[in-house]
Amino acid sequence: MKRPHYLPMPKLAYQDPVFMQSLGARPLRIQAEYFDPMIRLRRANVGDTIVMFGSARIQPRDRATAELKRVAQRAKGRKTGEWRLKVQAARSIVEMSRYYEDARELSHRITEWALTLGSHPRRFVICSGGGPGIMEAANRGAAEAGGSSIGLSIQLPHEQRPNAYITPELNFCFHYFFMRKLWFAQMAKALIVFPGGFGTMDELWEMLTLLQTNKLSSHHLILIYGRKYWDKVLNWRYMVQSGTISEADYKLLQFADTVDEAFDRVRKDLETHHLNLDADWETMARHL
Repeated sequence: MKRPHYLPMPKLAYQDPVFMQSLGARPLRIQAEYFDPMIRLRRANVGDTIVMFGSARIQPRDRATAELKRVAQRAKGRKTGEWRLKVQAARSIVEMSRYYEDARELSHRITEWALTLGSHPRRFVICSGGGPGIMEAANRGAAEAGGSSIGLSIQLPHEQRPNAYITPELNFCFHYFFMRKLWFAQMAKALIVFPGGFGTMDELWEMLTLLQTNKLSSHHLILIYGRKYWDKVLNWRYMVQSGTISEADYKLLQFADTVDEAFDRVRKDLETHHLNLDADWETMARHL
């Protein structure tokens, strides 16, 4: 059998999906999740961010109220413990919906103020985890104020769909949780933590550890929103009394219970410490 003069041209390694999904290509995938956001954020003139965390399960007031009415209607005449629990759960969702509305309003006010600082670069852009709940409220408030906002979504076993209020060119998706966390921290000047579950706590502890160990500047604000919730979930003062954290560690935290209080704290901190743009942003922008 006569051999052909040439073999077919093989695929370039980075165009081979089998290789790119392999263990050997993991370092390339990790690098891609660093460089792609960096380039896109710089091209979009994003100078820095304000990150807002919180539960994906907290609903807007109108949706929560409608669900309570539906459950209450179905529960009429049914006096079983199961239906009492369903009504109680629906009422709790309505009560927690205040945090959705507060996050939406706070994001709106921060964005409205940040827009007065110009767009070259865009300052203090709202950044969320990209999903529903408090994340949606953060992106929604920014959009309603006429500003851009970022969504850092993550691939999950049950698909997380990016909410509709993220600025399309600032809609990111990550495979690696640690790279997503890096981008939460990399450009943030403040972290606002609304009531949430495991994911919210994971992100909060990550930021607190970075602050405690001076991996982030001590000027980065961590604002805990909603003492009624957080004081039941975490006894911060007991940690100090037990010696597991210091008084200085505790003072890394600030607290707020109203939008006015939160906005005043955030604005004061940003005006005091962060109005001058980081020098590395200017350097990087010139090279992209």
